[in-house]
Amino acid sequence: MQQTIAPPTSTRPRPQPPRTNPMPPEGEGGFSQSWFPVALSTDLAEGQVLGVPFLDGKIVVFRKEGGVPQAMSAYCPHIGADLSVGRVVGHRVQCAFHHWEYDGEGVCVKTGIGDPPPKAACLFVFPTQERFGIIWVFNGEEPLFELPSLPYPDAELASGAYRMGEPLRCDPWVFAANTPDMQHLKVVHKIRFDADDPHELVRWHPHGMEFSYTGVHQGDVPIANTAGILGTSVFYRWGMYNGYWRCNVTGFSLPRPGQHEVFSCSLVRAGPDAQAQLADVLGISRRTVGEDKDILNTIHYRQGLLTKADTTLARFLRYLRSYPRAHPSGPFIN
Repeated sequence: MQQTIAPPTSTRPRPQPPRTNPMPPEGEGGFSQSWFPVALSTDLAEGQVLGVPFLDGKIVVFRKEGGVPQAMSAYCPHIGADLSVGRVVGHRVQCAFHHWEYDGEGVCVKTGIGDPPPKAACLFVFPTQERFGIIWVFNGEEPLFELPSLPYPDAELASGAYRMGEPLRCDPWVFAANTPDMQHLKVVHKIRFDADDPHELVRWHPHGMEFSYTGVHQGDVPIANTAGILGTSVFYRWGMYNGYWRCNVTGFSLPRPGQHEVFSCSLVRAGPDAQAQLADVLGISRRTVGEDKDILNTIHYRQGLLTKADTTLARFLRYLRSYPRAHPSGPFIN
């Protein structure tokens, strides 16, 4: 006689497929219209043409008249030679292949053999800014917002700019989303807010968010911070840390979809303790990136089952979904 075996009983709910709302990756519908760091100021010497991967192509950066940096598409519209192997001639960048020359407006003003330049021979010129020891490029024809203004004039501050290790394997907005993620701040970086999660203190604007809070950091260090995100790729934070004022302005680059590099500038009040304080801020920044690195390199970011603690994060994800994207340089940089 065949014995029937009853299936085991369980009170555990049957697993259900996760409810998720995927986040659009960079490159889908264009790229975020934001400021992106492309180089440190110290990377770009007078007379140098620097080639940089950007978005889904390549750009060149050089210093024009007065040492002002300018970023333009990298490929000569004549035959497609890479201008990063060219050179700076006066205030122009010269193609190595046929010596066509382009001015700071991206217009071809001279050919090597003397033929008149075709009227359509021009490069895509990106809005470019040098600030905080970093060269920034805006994805678009006109910037939508400015880089952050600080509470103190530059002349009253000491600073140091740097890159933070190897590129990370996720889009820039993924790192930016850590700032409004209150659970992340508390669990990963061990921040203890003095009061409830500061969701009600967040100030939203068309191109970002900002909030101020007090609390305690690792090692029971008292902090009073103002932190914010601009666009999808600029993070800033300033305020008191362990008795002194410190600031970080950090940019997340976009050398290609699904990757970014962290550029940052630490700032403190000028004075006899400035260098020691800068070293302290750098150490904290490296520790913070180190705490995030493995998470960011492996995450499959999607909006899943959120809780009350995710109130600000949920709004930020809505902000990201509606943030303007474009790719006007696409035909030029590929």
